[in-house]
Amino acid sequence: MQNILEVISLKPLLENYYNQLKNKTVTFCGIGVSNTPMIEKLAKMGVNVTARDKRSAEKLGEKGSALEKLGVRLILGENYLDDITEDVVFRTPGLPFNTPQLVKAREEGKTVTSEMEEFFKLCPAKIFAVTGSDGKTTTTTIISKLLETTGKKVYLGGNIGTPLLDKVDGMNEDDYAVVELSSFQLISMKKGPFSAVVTNVAPNHLDIHKDMQEYIDAKRNIISYQSEDSRATLNFENDITRGFEKDVKGKCLFFSDVHKVENGVFCDEKGDIYSADNGNNTFIMNKKDIRIPGEHNVQNYMAAISAVMGFVTAENIVKVAKTFGGVEHRIEFVRELDGVKWYNDSIATSPTRAIAGLNSFDKKLIIIAGGYDKHIPFDPFAKKAITNIKLLILTGATADAIESCVRKQDGFEQSGLEIVRVKDIKEAVDVARKRAKVTAVGNMIMSFRTAVAGKLDYVYTSWKRPTTMQRPMWTTARSIRWSPRQRKPSWRLTTRRQRYWPTTRQPRRRSMQPGAAC
Repeated sequence: MQNILEVISLKPLLENYYNQLKNKTVTFCGIGVSNTPMIEKLAKMGVNVTARDKRSAEKLGEKGSALEKLGVRLILGENYLDDITEDVVFRTPGLPFNTPQLVKAREEGKTVTSEMEEFFKLCPAKIFAVTGSDGKTTTTTIISKLLETTGKKVYLGGNIGTPLLDKVDGMNEDDYAVVELSSFQLISMKKGPFSAVVTNVAPNHLDIHKDMQEYIDAKRNIISYQSEDSRATLNFENDITRGFEKDVKGKCLFFSDVHKVENGVFCDEKGDIYSADNGNNTFIMNKKDIRIPGEHNVQNYMAAISAVMGFVTAENIVKVAKTFGGVEHRIEFVRELDGVKWYNDSIATSPTRAIAGLNSFDKKLIIIAGGYDKHIPFDPFAKKAITNIKLLILTGATADAIESCVRKQDGFEQSGLEIVRVKDIKEAVDVARKRAKVTAVGNMIMSFRTAVAGKLDYVYTSWKRPTTMQRPMWTTARSIRWSPRQRKPSWRLTTRRQRYWPTTRQPRRRSMQPGAAC
């Protein structure tokens, strides 16, 4: 039956889907990045659409007015989830799956779904999907870059920032869709991709999930509903992901930088990376060919190569590795000023991801860290801080917990690590610059926006060298305030007279979740 459905042309399938919605009432819970395109699309098609959001009409601004002009009924304010009477309910990933109003809607027989769930049902393209606690976005992007070398159309989206459901109309069976999936999206998924990747699983988002087991089960969903002709790539060096092998219905592949694997991709002691197919090994490249720094990025490449085995040539893999410069906010070099190198690793929203950033350098660093509490342990980060950090500048809600955890580590007194507390990120940058200038040459400063925590109110300031036409007079500081309720950034632009130079580049807009949803 499944094979018959797969050969049904896209047009009748989509027409039937939209016609069914025209005969129903539809509500979207959350007017954000993931839902807005479909709200607009369905409204233009004449579907009876309601959009709900916790924000007021004033805070929604022009977006709300534009939707009302399309005939969308808005339900706004603190009680926006009350009285859900519509037949179909679209949940934004930022809204917990077990929210009481959604539980009630399911009990009443209403269809509670999401943009990504519907995309998986309707997408005719071959889907490559990535999840994990760390490395999702980089691995997802590498896969898309690798598949682009085949000359076929590649759609990149999901948690990485671009909704894809409204783009299904233009897709066909020869295209590729590469999606990043967070635990908030996966928790309700009932259909799997052709190629699934789980980079790793470590404690994260325990402020949202009821416990670690629910988080693990959500991640497992990426492989739970795959078919027998699918493939799954798992991290052999992570106990949890290795344990997923028993749930794989298709071909199970592993990647490892420690052990030689029979199927998948591995890296030997010389740094040579091989693909393995039933024990037959094919040399791909040496890890020195990878442009982006860090052993964690070697692992990201191995995971991506495993996911596309048989679709991309070794020659094209090497070309991508040598030219791809990485994703914004991931150990992103900002500039060198007065002999001090500044790096932005603001995607590091968990201890494991922060540790990966620290491991990318062979010297002790000045680190700016802190943020919202996601109820995850800081001990792994604290142990690494003793050996890899010389000055730890803390701010935000988790500053107390991080400092306490670091100070109780064995060897703290002998390490020479100094901890400084500041009120906000602006003061953190000022302190870092002053302290780095003392020994200027060789210093490196890395800023984790939410280093070992989550959301953080901060001022993100970036610099670039001046041209002959620029004067060192101004810096543009964008104050970005993440709201755990609205789950989107609000911007405030200010200008201060300082001796830095402005850049017009803005932080990449993430979908659904503030910071990186994992």
